[in-house]
Amino acid sequence: MIESSNEPDRLPNAPHPRETLALIGHRRQEEAFLTALRSGRMHHAWLLGGPEGIGKASFAYRAARFMLAEGEPLRRAAAAVDLAMPEDDAARRIAAQSHPDLHLLRRIPRPDGKSFTSNIPVDLVRRVIDRFGSSAGGGGWRVAIVDSAEDLDRPGANALLKLLEEPPPRSLFLIVAHAPGRLLPTIRSRCRLLAFEPLGESEVAQAGAIALERMRLPYDASALGRAAALSEGSVRRALTYVDPATLALVEAVRARLDALPSVDLSALLALGEDVAGRAGEADFRVMIETVQGWLGAHLHAHAGAGPARLAPLAEVWERLARAANEVETYNLDRRPLVMSLFHDLSEAVSRSRAA
Repeated sequence: MIESSNEPDRLPNAPHPRETLALIGHRRQEEAFLTALRSGRMHHAWLLGGPEGIGKASFAYRAARFMLAEGEPLRRAAAAVDLAMPEDDAARRIAAQSHPDLHLLRRIPRPDGKSFTSNIPVDLVRRVIDRFGSSAGGGGWRVAIVDSAEDLDRPGANALLKLLEEPPPRSLFLIVAHAPGRLLPTIRSRCRLLAFEPLGESEVAQAGAIALERMRLPYDASALGRAAALSEGSVRRALTYVDPATLALVEAVRARLDALPSVDLSALLALGEDVAGRAGEADFRVMIETVQGWLGAHLHAHAGAGPARLAPLAEVWERLARAANEVETYNLDRRPLVMSLFHDLSEAVSRSRAA
């Protein structure tokens, strides 16, 4: 049986977003949601877009608690300064995954119980559609959280689209997306985009400290600060990096990235050995995530530089995703990938600076 701490949308052993009542940052997004609710013209579908691990799912559950609490949400919104709600019956039922009017679309356990499906099954989407055809408990709102939209395959996305095109009254869809631009244009057009920005270092450290205390794990404040500085604004990433061995690996990878286009062959050979073999599987994933985070931050920071400067790094991003997947799928030696990756990055940085 898959432990609840290993849900597909949960960092192992960390509090799940449905259990997180506090939200660090994102006040502008809360105000936008409340303003729409106060107007009486609440959009039925919200696309919560932004990098992974910055609080989008926590926001979705926070909004769900606000909408499903006892009483009319419009009246509460008139006096509310944020979406915080007391721990009432609705909040407890949401935390226990037993609220009849909250529906969750996410990957599910495979029949063997040892892993999760790679996509959100279309049959699950259809079951949620059927539930939206019935009346909400007490005549109130019904809420669906999709976490995340990237996990919808084409049949599942098309099934969801039909529901978004003809939403039942008093229904709300909160769709988490780490890369909204990759979704079907027809889904994007049915949603109001609420863009989330990476958190600041101090906010990441604050949220990370709260999570670690809830996990009852000892941690070093200095290490958490270093992890926050390397997290690219993601609490999820900082919680992964705070482990001393992982933090040392991330700092080593970042040192190689920050030195580009210069390449230290001996350091890369050592890095390749670190991520090789069965013992290096987790480190390999951390290395790939670190490179992707660095690339994403670089592309975001230079978004106005024009395609000629961004294209070389974007090309490396695409090749990295394919190569990393092939290495894991076919159990290939990871050391050649490390060398070729940094060679490609070196060339890409040089081309980008020359453009």
